[in-house]
Amino acid sequence: MSEQVQPTRRRPVVGIVPTGTVQSPRQTHPPVAAWESRYRRGVILGDVLATILVVASFGGLMAARHSAFVPMSILTLEVLTVAVVLGSLYLSRVWNANVLGQGAEEFRRLGRGLFASVVALGFGALAVDIPGARLWVFVVGPAIALVVFPLRYLLRRPLHRARSEGRCLLPVLAAGNVATVGDLISRTRKATHLGWRVDAICTLDGRAALGIDLEGVPVVGRFRDLAEQVRRGGYRIVAVTPDAYWTPRRLQQLAWDLEGTGTEMVVAPALMDFAGPRLHVTGVLGMPLLRVSEPAFTGFRWAIKACVDRIGAIALILAFTPLLLLVSAAVMIDSRGPVFYRQRRVGKDGAEFTIVKFRTMVTNADALRTKLASVNEGSGVLFKMRKDPRVTKVGRLLRRYSVDELPQLLNVLSGTMSLVGPRPPLPEESAKYAPEVRRRLLVKPGLTGLWQVSGRSDLSWEESVRLDLRYVEDWSLALDALILWKTFRAVFGGQGAY
Repeated sequence: MSEQVQPTRRRPVVGIVPTGTVQSPRQTHPPVAAWESRYRRGVILGDVLATILVVASFGGLMAARHSAFVPMSILTLEVLTVAVVLGSLYLSRVWNANVLGQGAEEFRRLGRGLFASVVALGFGALAVDIPGARLWVFVVGPAIALVVFPLRYLLRRPLHRARSEGRCLLPVLAAGNVATVGDLISRTRKATHLGWRVDAICTLDGRAALGIDLEGVPVVGRFRDLAEQVRRGGYRIVAVTPDAYWTPRRLQQLAWDLEGTGTEMVVAPALMDFAGPRLHVTGVLGMPLLRVSEPAFTGFRWAIKACVDRIGAIALILAFTPLLLLVSAAVMIDSRGPVFYRQRRVGKDGAEFTIVKFRTMVTNADALRTKLASVNEGSGVLFKMRKDPRVTKVGRLLRRYSVDELPQLLNVLSGTMSLVGPRPPLPEESAKYAPEVRRRLLVKPGLTGLWQVSGRSDLSWEESVRLDLRYVEDWSLALDALILWKTFRAVFGGQGAY
């Protein structure tokens, strides 16, 4: 990822195709950059090698420890397992270039593919009488997932680093009104890891094409010239943002015009701000409809989340027991007072509960807060100070790496909190919530969340609310897994923690 490799594009040509001009049936495909091919090959090779390595390792281990396995049966299981897993991943389109390196969809497809392979192997074990096959299926499947998921994330790191430096980006042609296109440009520049770079804009009348730009991006033509600009400019993505011009008939015609160009057409919904598993595209009487399902906070997926919370809390408590004992001793030595700090917080459906943390402040910290109200650096209803005089020396270190929050694993174990969710607010904070902000309370608060991996205390109140509401609206198991993985990086970096 260290080299600058971008798709070669000719400079967009501003103008209108004269009436009556017969366009060539030959379509110009935007060239695929070398980094794209290398990255996709690397992902496929990583999945294949990880699958073979795990299968071979467990095959040898189980053959040595279980007499039920014979060399021929183990070899058969190994070959079948590799074939079924890789075939399932292929059918689940986990190597589709459109999802590689961005968002939770890549991990969602990977999870579906691996789960489908376990189901297929399970049915095969029932049908074929191979000694030890059932045990094999339920051991090897999860083991492959434990290797493949972290490997995918590690492959993303150099790609995202390159994109933050302005490399490995896909050229985008945006078409919409000034406000919505400006918002798109702003978002793509903030979220460089998504790999979009808006290089040109088309507007309704194209009058800004005469040397005028938007956010530094030139306007190259009118909406009706869009398909021609794509052929000339070699853009990889056409992003259509809301504008009164875009009727269903015109969008359909644009999709037809882009066929064969190799350019992906992306349409931003104008009436909603939902994403994830709640959106379903259906066809009724030939009319495409975007169906938005009601957010569900019960059912099978939430039962899995509850199980993961309990099991994860127990595992983390056992793993961190030496650290917990060491921190307890440090807190007692550093300042007088109890080791733990207990505070009332608001949880699911507005129910209050007591949160448990390591004490990081002096014992009369709550009484001192009113005296510090005039120097509050927090936004909205939050109280935050970068150099809070109430924080002890040990407390400052604990806060930097979020170690003070580890006792909240007891709250997760008791069921009042989850491993992932919105930030648990204070009662006086939730009392000031607007009706839409109270939607944060539809789910259990979390030990970590989107706010934790997106800046923590550096976030504005509005941004913190937006992230929490996005989690409530778009929750999925894949999103939880991604947040947990990113939490380790955010915690060890100490960014936004004070």
